[in-house]
Amino acid sequence: MLSAYTRLLVAQIRSQTQYRLSFLADVVSTCLMSLLDIVAVLVLFRVTPALGGFSGRQVLVMAAMALLAFSLSDLLVGNVERLRFYIRTGLFDVVLLRPLSALGQLLVIDFAPRRTGRVVQALVILAVALFLVDIDWSVARVAILVVTPLAGSLIFASIFVAGATVAFWWVESGELANAFTYGGRDFTTYPVSVYSGWFRRLFAYGLGFAFVAYYPALFLLDVPDPLGAPIWLGWGTPVVALLAMTVAACVWRTGVRHYRSTGS
Repeated sequence: MLSAYTRLLVAQIRSQTQYRLSFLADVVSTCLMSLLDIVAVLVLFRVTPALGGFSGRQVLVMAAMALLAFSLSDLLVGNVERLRFYIRTGLFDVVLLRPLSALGQLLVIDFAPRRTGRVVQALVILAVALFLVDIDWSVARVAILVVTPLAGSLIFASIFVAGATVAFWWVESGELANAFTYGGRDFTTYPVSVYSGWFRRLFAYGLGFAFVAYYPALFLLDVPDPLGAPIWLGWGTPVVALLAMTVAACVWRTGVRHYRSTGS
């Protein structure tokens, strides 16, 4: 089975890198789009010295961690949002006929290697952000720096899968899914303390986006939470990721069982 997935993945990469200039242009364009999120943060601090109780350098660390987590998930599972196309055209029937995981096939047959540029870019931005702040490094802080982007990407990946699964009931559900995937990316770019009311409760705690970068960054920077949360919540990202993956897996299984072909 691993060999089958590998062949599908290699074939997809070869097809997209066949025209090198076009592939390079795609990589550059995707990098520029993600860079705009960081530029927006920098622009805000041209007119204000602090945001949500944090300095510009501290917010840059949060934004960079969030960008890396999102870029990793977008690279690995972002193409699952094409599920609505497979359902509408009936191609999902072909996926189900193969003796392989339906979700695994969707992840490899539409893999987009051009998104690797975003991951590299996010790593560079995070390195620069960490250089600009004063951190008292320890084993615990190094561990949380390594674990958080990986666990955060799993949270985003779960949102990607759960949002795409809505297409089993509502085919043209792309904008609804984007509100939580790309909307979640924008939400995690800034401190949770800048939001309020039901919006903060839904995105920060209901969907777990506060654990993508905010709480881990507080632990990393050793700064108190303006909202009064304990510092140890920075270690909650893997737990939230596990819960999110469990929910997404249940939603995915329910959607596949609900599928009754295209009907056309």
